[in-house]
Amino acid sequence: MDTLSYRTISANKATANKEWLVVDANGEILGRLASTVANLLRGKHKVNFTPHVDCGDNVIVINAEKIQLSGKKWSDKKYIRYTGYPGGQRSTTAEEMHKKNPLRLVENAVRGMLPKSRLGRDLFRNLHVYAGDTHNHEAQQPRKFELDKIK
Repeated sequence: MDTLSYRTISANKATANKEWLVVDANGEILGRLASTVANLLRGKHKVNFTPHVDCGDNVIVINAEKIQLSGKKWSDKKYIRYTGYPGGQRSTTAEEMHKKNPLRLVENAVRGMLPKSRLGRDLFRNLHVYAGDTHNHEAQQPRKFELDKIK
């Protein structure tokens, strides 16, 4: 047995086969949806997953305004940001953020589950979130991804 002939196959930009997926967020719990979308963006569901390469798929999330939170998180969950000035810490609840911009709830949840590096910033560019059930990526011929397959 010639053990020197075995090679570990790593994906790179040229060999990564990226596809477009549509995920419907209608009635889904935010955290469960975000973890699934983060895995799809990362490419962990593929056989040629390589941790340091963007080998994941492009994900389109539709119906982001119909996302659900469990318990009292609509009023208790706080999103904190800092303006950069002394005393500039601002916080909003999930309900306020949902009224102002429902896309930001999904984007923040997914961004928090991606790596905090250049790779994570590149992976986040592959996420496209829409409030309604229409998107403008028909030319990429995305296929529908059923979240029930993973549960």
